[in-house]
Amino acid sequence: IPGMSIMSHRKYSAPRHGSLGFLPRKRCRRTRGKVKTFPKDKATDPVHLTAFMGYKVGMTHIVREVNKPGSKVHEKEVVECVTIVECPPMVVVGIVGYVETPRGLRTLTTVWSTAMDSSMKRTFYKNWTKSKKKAFTKYAKKVESKQIDLEAEYARIAKYAQGAPRECPHHHARPAPHQAEEGARDG
Repeated sequence: IPGMSIMSHRKYSAPRHGSLGFLPRKRCRRTRGKVKTFPKDKATDPVHLTAFMGYKVGMTHIVREVNKPGSKVHEKEVVECVTIVECPPMVVVGIVGYVETPRGLRTLTTVWSTAMDSSMKRTFYKNWTKSKKKAFTKYAKKVESKQIDLEAEYARIAKYAQGAPRECPHHHARPAPHQAEEGARDG
């Protein structure tokens, strides 16, 4: 058949744009990451944090010397791309004690801080500006009126909780100093 040699497949003439691995292309539901699994608790280890929050803030490139004997680029400089992850300071706003049950861990009690930053309260709302901003107000009133005794709750966690109590951290993600200066200049 004449002309058969010039015919091609559509995948060559109109290839896809972008990877299907990134579908669906839409905004994430939560801006704050979620730790899905924690390492096993060891009673012999001292109490320590097992996870912390970080945000991808951008990418750049670096020039580094490769130390890989046998490679063509051994002891030569190469340019590589790197991801910049910002890890803002974290503050503990609550402690959770757990008890062992046949079906796994169950929350014994949670003790929250009475002085919470508004940036922490924002995370409990989908739309902060339209909300009444009432998060933790009832809890703070109960602590003030001595309906909830914080020392008794701490003692209860120490006495009954199995394993190390877990912390509820909050990150203070604020603009970096140079970004704040740029914003002041632009504004």
